[in-house]
Amino acid sequence: MAVQPSIVTRDIDQIAQPTGNIYESVVIISKRARQIAVNIKEELNGKLADFATTVDNLEEVFENREQIEISKYYERMPKPTSTAIEEFLEGKLMYRMRSAEEPTEKKEE
Repeated sequence: MAVQPSIVTRDIDQIAQPTGNIYESVVIISKRARQIAVNIKEELNGKLADFATTVDNLEEVFENREQIEISKYYERMPKPTSTAIEEFLEGKLMYRMRSAEEPTEKKEE
């Protein structure tokens, strides 16, 4: 996947085309970006948990080169929004729209 990490000008019509509505497209992209961000955060926290210390004394806490490299790797990754936009434009996202005819739960009195 060729995701660009920097700011890119996007064609609004191209984003709106799959759904016919720019706002629906943006909601789909934002939900996917949130999923990606949560996954990346969980993965990063899992890797950094190995370096967690229970020491409160600052003199005993030292820089860990491996921990710094892991953090830098995640900082250089493309932003979740960029990844989600690329997936959406390439047709890799599956989504479904709620229809207005779907029954809603009604409370019986």
